[in-house]
Amino acid sequence: MNAATLIRILLILAIIASAARGSPGNQYHEEYTNVLRVAGTGLIDISTSAVDRRSGLEYYNVMYGEGDFEMDSTHEIATAPSGGSAPTNLTDSTRMTYLGSVPLVGFKLIKSRSIYGGIGAEIQESFAVTEMDRIQRTFFGSRNPCDAIAMDVSASFNGTWTTDAAWHKIFEKNVRDHTSFQGRFDVEKLLKIQESGQPQSRFSGIDF
Repeated sequence: MNAATLIRILLILAIIASAARGSPGNQYHEEYTNVLRVAGTGLIDISTSAVDRRSGLEYYNVMYGEGDFEMDSTHEIATAPSGGSAPTNLTDSTRMTYLGSVPLVGFKLIKSRSIYGGIGAEIQESFAVTEMDRIQRTFFGSRNPCDAIAMDVSASFNGTWTTDAAWHKIFEKNVRDHTSFQGRFDVEKLLKIQESGQPQSRFSGIDF
């Protein structure tokens, strides 16, 4: 085997390996990751948003305050091509503690918009607190045969904390949920809205 033939073989093998790495079945072709760990005292100003019209995803997460603050959070969005669609998964895990004379104000919305192929559902959380210990996980999934949004939260706080959820399909269904507490409370709540093309096992936690 001469050198030219060997080079051609190596080139072909490299092309095959590259194609395999880029295959939709092997990996996500779009990915966003944001990992934040912070501890200190002072001004807090955090915001994250994501919109994907291919899957119907809308996500907004903001916090603002001033005080003693500690947080460990991870946001991940991954999209994998699948024929003419683009299944998208979003996961958001947050563990935080706050103490301050100025209220920490926060708002989170996860939405699956029907106009863009979603299930017409949304879950939101808002709070204004001077003390809070909070563990929360949020999920958005757009993949056959299951579309779902979910929020799982455990919190102890002094202030006001509210969640709202809605699931609406014109002429078919209208589901709404509202919870609000003002004062000093410990709360655990799981909200999940799912549509599936086949029977699913009972939901437990955010992971499917």
